[in-house]
Amino acid sequence: MPGTPNIRGLRGLLAALAVTVLALVAGAGAATAADVPFPMVPKAAAGTQCVEEPGFMRTNHMKLLTHQRDDTVRRGIRTTQHSLQGCIDCHAVNDAAGKAVSHQSSEHFCVACHEYAAVQPDCFQCHTSLPSGQSGGQAAR
Repeated sequence: MPGTPNIRGLRGLLAALAVTVLALVAGAGAATAADVPFPMVPKAAAGTQCVEEPGFMRTNHMKLLTHQRDDTVRRGIRTTQHSLQGCIDCHAVNDAAGKAVSHQSSEHFCVACHEYAAVQPDCFQCHTSLPSGQSGGQAAR
């Protein structure tokens, strides 16, 4: 009949439009790993060099710290190569007053990455998060 719309053609057009809209919406919300910036990690203290390469430390620091803990606590072997205190001493961040911040501050060097990775470190339940010689003692809270 003249003047009546072609139902099949209209359905096809609507289906194509729906697919296009869904593709645009899905594409707009999809973020790739390249779109998400890495957190800013403070550099180590001037004149020092990390005990391992930065990429290795990002991936393996938790294994190194666990191994260090096992050697110290279970075997009585105390070395400083991969010690938590060594990391804290080198990577300490100071506030505006020049005093080192604890793990409760978003500026602490551990916090930026742990928040990014959505993991909760349990180190500071027993250990200080401040550099050697700074107040806070054990379990800086």
